[in-house]
Amino acid sequence: MTNLNIRTEQPEDTEKVAELLYHAFGDRDDESLLVSNIRVSAGFIPELSVVAELHGEIIGHILLSKAEVVNEGGRDEVIALAPLAVSPKHQKQGVGKLLMQEGLKRCQNLGYPLVLLIGHPEYYPKFGFKPARPFGMELKQFAVPDDVFMVCELQEGALGRIQGELVYPEVFL
Repeated sequence: MTNLNIRTEQPEDTEKVAELLYHAFGDRDDESLLVSNIRVSAGFIPELSVVAELHGEIIGHILLSKAEVVNEGGRDEVIALAPLAVSPKHQKQGVGKLLMQEGLKRCQNLGYPLVLLIGHPEYYPKFGFKPARPFGMELKQFAVPDDVFMVCELQEGALGRIQGELVYPEVFL
């Protein structure tokens, strides 16, 4: 898609992102409220809130924020992906793919070992995501099927050394 600009979200984008999220998720505001809450939380990383802009219009957004994998040995800081949104009229044109690639690259550059998510089992494997439970990951805060709880390894060997329960920050609950 020519003229598409993938960039870090700016404070002046807040309302446009909220509107995008509202429409992308079936005219409901759950995701925009989640994003608003994450923005003011300790888990927010400004450079991991990324927008896709086309001719001055925000048509896509991805937010990656801090979470933890907890086990009896301690805690490991990881990244949770939620949400990824593309405006309905621009879906299936590669916008989500570009946002995913940029988001994962930024996470890797910042030194995060893993990205976890709850998402569509046919979409996210294209980006390296695999079911998380076979790698010793658990999710108890939300009851979800095994195939939608996924992990992407950003640092080689991270899946072998980080195991336990993914704990989403309170803003997700």
